[in-house]
Amino acid sequence: MQRSDFRFFHRLRVRWAEVDMQKIVFNAHYLMYFDTAIADYWRALALPYEEAMHALGGDLYVRKATIDFRASARMDDVLDVGMRCTRIGNSSMVFEGGLFRQDQFLVGCELVYVFADPATQTSKPVPALLREVLTGYEAGERMSTVETGDWATLGEGASALRRAVFIEEQNIPEAMEWDEHDAVVLHAVARNRIGQVIATGRLLPAENGVSHIGRMAVHRNLRSGGHGAAVMQVLEEAARARGDSVVALNAQRSAERFYARLGYVPHGDGFEEAGIPHIEMRRSLLSSSQ
Repeated sequence: MQRSDFRFFHRLRVRWAEVDMQKIVFNAHYLMYFDTAIADYWRALALPYEEAMHALGGDLYVRKATIDFRASARMDDVLDVGMRCTRIGNSSMVFEGGLFRQDQFLVGCELVYVFADPATQTSKPVPALLREVLTGYEAGERMSTVETGDWATLGEGASALRRAVFIEEQNIPEAMEWDEHDAVVLHAVARNRIGQVIATGRLLPAENGVSHIGRMAVHRNLRSGGHGAAVMQVLEEAARARGDSVVALNAQRSAERFYARLGYVPHGDGFEEAGIPHIEMRRSLLSSSQ
């Protein structure tokens, strides 16, 4: 195997607890490495695993796991675990993994999964949607799209995600989450390839050329996957298209670095909202030549 065989990699560092008396990684831990990588593989597909499997009407069960040992990893090694789907049958699918230290191939694996009914664990045909997601990813296709529209069009999916993130996860009072702006502002949602809403945000009307993005939410299992940035980009483009010169947002302090990477800078003093520390951040929409 070569690194170029894989689109997806999961990086990890060997820990002390994973090394045996021979000062190399104990063999059983390699299966854990590959299992950890395949969990991250589903995130790369923009699929929150549990919810996605529920929507697809089944779950995946390991039928066979094979390990091919070529060389050993050692304490504190930084390893890249490649994973790819190589074959999809009627009810089964085969994944191949390769563990690399830089360009050196150390360990390979083959994992055979069966798609089955969770209640009876009897096999079922792999759903066409899941088949399309897997083949599309391995072909280099995008795993999510962003669309804009009004609340009547996008509100069902956007409100479900906002409820999960703000009300259930962050304990924001429900009365503070919903307001009169939802019915009249522009909304954006990111959807995965099976139609689930995985990120959302909204763009309020501008005041003195300053527009405001708010209610930014990303599915908790898919954060750091670029979905929030994709929604932000679409909303910024909409603000620029209508002539706004600056876009502002009230960032939770825990997300400040995320917005900073997108070019936003703090504006004014910090404050609390719903018991959560915030800071206003702004970004110019004007090009350097203007």
